[in-house]
Amino acid sequence: MIELKDILYKVPINAVVGNTATTINKIEFDSRKIKQDDVFVAISGTVVNGHDYIEKATNNGAIAIICEEMPEFLIDGLVYVQVEDTQKALAIIANNYFGSPSENLKLVGVTGTNGKTTIATLLYQLFKKAGFKVGLLSTVKILVDDVEFKATHTTPDSLTINHYLKEMNDAGVEYCFMEVSSHGIDQKRTEGLEFEGGIFTNLSHDHLDYHNTFKEYRDVKKRFFDQLGSKAFALTNKDDKNGSFMLQNTKAKQYSYALKSYADFRGQILENSLGGLLLKINDNDVWTKLIGSFNAYNLLAIFGTAELLGLETLEILQLLSDLESVSGRFQYLISDKKVTAIVDYAHTPDALKNVLETINDIRTNNETLITVVGCGGDRDKAKRPVMGNIATALSNKVVFTSDNPRTENPEQIIEDIEKGVEPQNYKKIISITDRKQAIRTACQFAEENDIILIAGKGHETYQETNGERIDFNDFEIVKEELKKIGK
Repeated sequence: MIELKDILYKVPINAVVGNTATTINKIEFDSRKIKQDDVFVAISGTVVNGHDYIEKATNNGAIAIICEEMPEFLIDGLVYVQVEDTQKALAIIANNYFGSPSENLKLVGVTGTNGKTTIATLLYQLFKKAGFKVGLLSTVKILVDDVEFKATHTTPDSLTINHYLKEMNDAGVEYCFMEVSSHGIDQKRTEGLEFEGGIFTNLSHDHLDYHNTFKEYRDVKKRFFDQLGSKAFALTNKDDKNGSFMLQNTKAKQYSYALKSYADFRGQILENSLGGLLLKINDNDVWTKLIGSFNAYNLLAIFGTAELLGLETLEILQLLSDLESVSGRFQYLISDKKVTAIVDYAHTPDALKNVLETINDIRTNNETLITVVGCGGDRDKAKRPVMGNIATALSNKVVFTSDNPRTENPEQIIEDIEKGVEPQNYKKIISITDRKQAIRTACQFAEENDIILIAGKGHETYQETNGERIDFNDFEIVKEELKKIGK
């Protein structure tokens, strides 16, 4: 049994009406989920204002209301707690309710535009292979040691985070690796968590539909490092111009990794091919199954984190060479016709550029590089023409198509992408709204030794249009289409 006053520990409170020594059941911020003796936290969201649902929550049995503005009419016997910020309050309350679970394991957060999923997932892999019980909170999945749960957001809500961290405590998990998105930081979902360390990958054009300006996006990312404690570590990509900025004002111990600059964890690419990467890390050579310079950065971050968490250098190098690529991140197959198909989550200009440059670095240029790409609807529109320009400048042929149109007209999205194509590249493009048909067409274009890149959706197994999600898996579709052609 837990009382309301216990979960309010460290929550900045403006006013209280009622008795906080009241026994509570659970916490919810969705009024539809409220049951008898639950606490309802009224979140002022970007789309829905939870304060409009306080009456519904009380009708459903809420015993306490956490809000930023007191309701006009108060019900006798209920407790009302007015706070400055319900998002922050929810995070602290969730942490208290589940017994501060982040303090009972070593939690490492990964933030940046690209590489979060790869680094978090491969750190999970590495520490599992080292014999530890490990947790993962990622875009692709949530793992409590060997038990898998479906992920719905890059950074889940505060209740979900703390619920799974408590599950990890109960399972004896020692380390947890977590993607930390700019949305999650801005909405204070990570408040109250005790981080062992934080990793910064890079920063490029993304989420400006939400953050409005690049400066705002950058400053939100920095807030994560500002919140790290003095016992934590902050590991940053020194080759990114924003890397040093992230470390300003942090109390954490500061470390860096780089391919081009002097850093604590220094790397050099010795060999880069479709077979993998040969890297020199701090004067040690290591062969890995991962491909491309962007993965060299990911591997440096993983190496540095593992050392900072106490693993021995030789063991880390051995484990790095055994890591497998992450689903939808430069995931490739070679067909019977010797066509290479690569599926990648690249959905930002920088990520698309990195993947295409990697392919161009390792191919002989005797092959045709065919790129299939689109952009998501209801998201940052400014990046669409930029991605159109990058795709056509770095490919031999490009098929523009749908990604997740959501509530937008997919043909309008494609028109926005086409606006970035320079005149000399007009003849390279074809636009096919239906994504499956676009992939099929790319496969039909491809001849022996050609390369197809299907970018944008990566690990996703659905396509979303007007609120409806249909099954759609780029990797399975291209595999099936190439199989048909190979017959």
